[in-house]
Amino acid sequence: MTTDPQFRVSLARDAQEIKAAQRLRYDVFVRELGGGGALVDHENGLERDRFDPYFDHMLLTDLASDRVVGVYRLLRDDQARAMGQFYSEDEYDLDPLRRSGRKLLELGRSCLHPDVRGGTAMYHLWAGLADYVRDHGIEVLFGVASFHGTDTQALAEPLSMLHANHLAPEDLRVRSRTYQPMDLVAPDQIDRRRAMVNTPQLIKAYLRLGGYVGDGAFVDHAFNTTDVCLIMDTERLNARQKRIYTGA
Repeated sequence: MTTDPQFRVSLARDAQEIKAAQRLRYDVFVRELGGGGALVDHENGLERDRFDPYFDHMLLTDLASDRVVGVYRLLRDDQARAMGQFYSEDEYDLDPLRRSGRKLLELGRSCLHPDVRGGTAMYHLWAGLADYVRDHGIEVLFGVASFHGTDTQALAEPLSMLHANHLAPEDLRVRSRTYQPMDLVAPDQIDRRRAMVNTPQLIKAYLRLGGYVGDGAFVDHAFNTTDVCLIMDTERLNARQKRIYTGA
């Protein structure tokens, strides 16, 4: 899709390239963050699940080493129909998005190798995502993003900040199925600076792009995470933000 002297962004073309994505996911989600799952292959170091055959897998390849250093997993609504559901539908009631009648894209399993974090790698993945959104006429992007750990009291301030300041408009406000309230701290008691420091970089990046969160978190014990559902409406993004997802 895109290439520069350091990185190439492309979609996985075969089983071997999907395995490269699953290998990086294993390093990050299982080895680094302590996650798991029914289909995780510990012997071969692959983080995988039953949804993988239905998703497009976006790969960021370091051209110097020819290794995959970043991944995104993408599921359009037509692919979800073939699967029978979206991945995050196990955690969230997505009826508001389905009722919108708009073209949907679910994002997931986004991760970077530690060697390329903090540089331009995420920008290149997002540039590839912008091409994908434009090529498929996507109108609403969504997906779960995670805090590490399952102790919601330890995450009370950042979760409350998200609920108080970034709750999705009612027409896009999905709700977690196993409802974990996010408004755990009164708005006037939130230290916004501290809450933002304790919010993962990926979630903060989506907020800067004009993203919202759904109603309620979901505690995922298998993955050792507390998840929130992030939603981005391309019509509601301002001009500067919209460039990233439309290429305008």
